[in-house]
Amino acid sequence: MHTVWKGSISFGLVNIPVKLHAATENKDVKLRQLHKDCHTPISYKKVCEGCNQEVKDEDIVKAYEYAKNKFVVLDPEDLENLRKENEDKAVEIIDFVQLTEIDPIYFERTYFLSPDSTGAKAYSLLRKTLEQSGKIGIAKIIIRSKEQLAIVRVYQNALVMETIHYPDEVRSIGDVPNIPSEQDVVQKELDTALMLVEQLTTTFNPEKYTDDYRNALLELIEEKKATNTIATSDKQRPIPENVTDLMTALQASLEKTKKPATRKRTTRTKKNA
Repeated sequence: MHTVWKGSISFGLVNIPVKLHAATENKDVKLRQLHKDCHTPISYKKVCEGCNQEVKDEDIVKAYEYAKNKFVVLDPEDLENLRKENEDKAVEIIDFVQLTEIDPIYFERTYFLSPDSTGAKAYSLLRKTLEQSGKIGIAKIIIRSKEQLAIVRVYQNALVMETIHYPDEVRSIGDVPNIPSEQDVVQKELDTALMLVEQLTTTFNPEKYTDDYRNALLELIEEKKATNTIATSDKQRPIPENVTDLMTALQASLEKTKKPATRKRTTRTKKNA
């Protein structure tokens, strides 16, 4: 399993070297965009709006737009130093709370935590502590140059870290249009609705739920493959210039290292007059 982040988590004087692994994966069926006429895949280029020219990655800098068309350019070195300065710090659990105190709207992404080779004992200690206390830990961590608020909790037999949104990242409910104010509800209608909820109440079983659209899409794709309803591009993609230059350089190198062919000596015999 790919390691997303490597560092340590501490609570009190206990330090746990850990690795972070993504706990979920995107199962969406990815569809390509093709040119309708020749079925060649569509590519996207980075173009400067001012120069109307394609821009290479090495010619792009990052900046913050603080006003319309006014930017503060940020040097890559400054961003890298800022990232390292915070990433090198251990993740410290700063508070312990009840999981039920956090509304699910705050949850973002889940990661598995695995102990490093020397952290198994401390890992087990934190896991047991959380299990018996019924609490979760609140911590901060920097992932991909962004400081994240996170919780640490027990899932089955492992510790998991779930990144959560900061309060200012959750939009105000007051901004949502057309939410009705409190209204009187007919008691008979409420009783019927409660009865329906009771009839549909069950124990949560995640295996029960499947992505019907994705399954149907995959079946459609397999059906078209089986009936040979496929599209093939009749045009080759142009080779990028840097690849051509590389191939030229490699070919020249091969030619340069070839040993010159040895010619056989021929002895000429004089004919008798």
